[in-house]
Amino acid sequence: MKPPIAEQRLHRETHHGIVKDDPYAWLRDDNWQQVMHEPDCLDGDIRAYLEAENAYTEYNLEPLFDMRDRLFAEMRGRIEPNETTIPQTHGAFAWNTRYREGDEHPMICRGHPNCGPTETDVVLDGNIAAQGQDYFKLANYQPTDDGRFLAWAADHNGSEYLIIHIRDTHTQTELPDRIERASADLVWSQCGNYLFYIVIDEHHRPHRVMRHQRGTDPSDDTCVYEEADRGFFLGLDQTASGAYIVISAYDHETSESWMIPSDDPLSEAVCVAPRQTGIEYYPEHDPQRDRFIILTNWQKDWQKLGLAEDFQLVVATGPQLTGSQENWQTLVPAKPSCLILSFNVFKDHMCWLARVDALCHLNIQRFETGETHEISLAEPAYDLTMLPNTDYAQPILHYSYASMTTPRESYAYDLNTHQAQLMIQQTVPSGHAPRDYITARLWADADDGARIPISVLYHKDTPLDGSAPTLLYGYGAYGLSIPAGFAASRLSLVDRGFIYAIAHIRGGKDCGYHWYAQGRRAHKKNSFLDFIAVARALIAQNYSRAGNISIHGGSAGGLLVGAVVNMAPELFCAAIAEVPFVDNLTTMLDADLPLTPPEWPEWGNPILNKDDYETIAAYAPYENIRATSYPHILATAGLTDPRVTYWEPAKWVARLRATRTDDRLTLLKTEMFAGHGGPAGRYVQLRETALIYSFLLNCHTIEPSSV
Repeated sequence: MKPPIAEQRLHRETHHGIVKDDPYAWLRDDNWQQVMHEPDCLDGDIRAYLEAENAYTEYNLEPLFDMRDRLFAEMRGRIEPNETTIPQTHGAFAWNTRYREGDEHPMICRGHPNCGPTETDVVLDGNIAAQGQDYFKLANYQPTDDGRFLAWAADHNGSEYLIIHIRDTHTQTELPDRIERASADLVWSQCGNYLFYIVIDEHHRPHRVMRHQRGTDPSDDTCVYEEADRGFFLGLDQTASGAYIVISAYDHETSESWMIPSDDPLSEAVCVAPRQTGIEYYPEHDPQRDRFIILTNWQKDWQKLGLAEDFQLVVATGPQLTGSQENWQTLVPAKPSCLILSFNVFKDHMCWLARVDALCHLNIQRFETGETHEISLAEPAYDLTMLPNTDYAQPILHYSYASMTTPRESYAYDLNTHQAQLMIQQTVPSGHAPRDYITARLWADADDGARIPISVLYHKDTPLDGSAPTLLYGYGAYGLSIPAGFAASRLSLVDRGFIYAIAHIRGGKDCGYHWYAQGRRAHKKNSFLDFIAVARALIAQNYSRAGNISIHGGSAGGLLVGAVVNMAPELFCAAIAEVPFVDNLTTMLDADLPLTPPEWPEWGNPILNKDDYETIAAYAPYENIRATSYPHILATAGLTDPRVTYWEPAKWVARLRATRTDDRLTLLKTEMFAGHGGPAGRYVQLRETALIYSFLLNCHTIEPSSV
């Protein structure tokens, strides 16, 4: 079967006197907003091309279906059939989610405070809610304090335009209050009569916080906050004390918070401190001491001294919360390269999670004495997370730990006794012996002297003589860090001799805020050079060799993959680019797209700034495809994806196939009824992973029966 050849149509733009040719621009449907809601409205020529690409991908992958099925069976055998989460107290009850064996979607469950994970009763079954739909994803839920009503939000086509439902838990039926075009953020007032939520506009941007009175028509809902800056996102939360509803407006470098007393939901929102470019702050309530504790990069005299870039914790007492930040007092000062990520406030304690050299540390302080201690961990690379506190009065901290060899362990930690109780131990039903695997922390030296952390996983019998095939994963954007946690599916590669590596490159905050700053905007190229340096370090340290490394990234990590295969294609065997942000110059030039204005602080604004244009144009994957040999390519897309629109990977694949000089595979798989996260459902998603891994094994000529 011959590959599809996309028609090239003349499309020329000029920006800052620079001519930009885009022969595949026609793949962008001008009616994309409607397509998000109604995929059947897609232009006929575009649909025909995407379906031809899908058919070609199916044809090339069909010989691997037996391999995929075997891998899927392996991976399914490693998943706990009755997965569950720790019950978290909210008001009168404890709530959690869990699965039944064979379920694609979770159930929302409720029990008495301090109940065990399996001692809760089903309030909403996501599998029943999903019946008869091509796509369904349960996005969030929020109960009233008395547990009588449950607000839950679901995505029904992958577009992330959610529908909010309200369930009466006594009758197990839905109220007629159906709220459409919403985000996943939900907060009830203390009385349970009012639900606060965020509505998304026609450009798929959250722009209004609404107040809904339960039992009324949503068309009568009241706007309590409207964001005028199209470059800002909106968030909605509640303090652990339950006393305040918190509205957050933010972009990638600035934030602003507004508060509404939860017991006075009809009052106006009050601004904590007016936004100032570059300053972030996130408040939490400490009613025992009549104060607020705030995570922020602000510090006194910051205009002269600079910002506390790795963040600090400050306090604002009583009425001093609102207005001037000059009243804030330092509680936990900032430390260079020790980035404070999050914090919880309890009646007598405060806990905060900090990251140093790509490893997290959990700190606990008793307010009365100021005594501080740390929960210590021994493995060279691991993932440590702290769950948000939902019960201010109880001295119980919930956290979880995992490594690339150790399945996740979830703990309830008594802040008074310093005793940790294991609540949930992730099991691998088909069997897993951590001692059979090795996880290690390596380092790579970048050209400018930066030392890049690498987390690796391999089987103890894998020879470290350069012969092992390697899968290298990376992201490197938005300050997001890839944890060295446990993923049972990886074992299907590692058991077949693969080395699995994570590159903690700049653009994330793995080594502090400066790590992020050195991998964004004008410094974005560092992310790609770091990734290449990691690949070369794996070769130099005898973990692999050139041409025997495959790479994997999604979304902004797909941009990483696309840029790197342009810069150093000879290093790689295959590249997996899931919903890749590969046409980022064109997207950043289109102010009507959902994420473009909010993304300008991250990438630069090529519309207004010629330097930004030239910086992005110099690395944008779609713009820099050249006539050379490339690795095997497998790209994915989602037709209703609002984050990375389907036409980005479609255009990238079309230009790659028309330009590359070799006969390796260039494949595109577009989900016609899904968005950014791909198909919904835990087993459906696992089948997609199995397909990707079968593609990788085939590229590396490894038989699935080799184990």
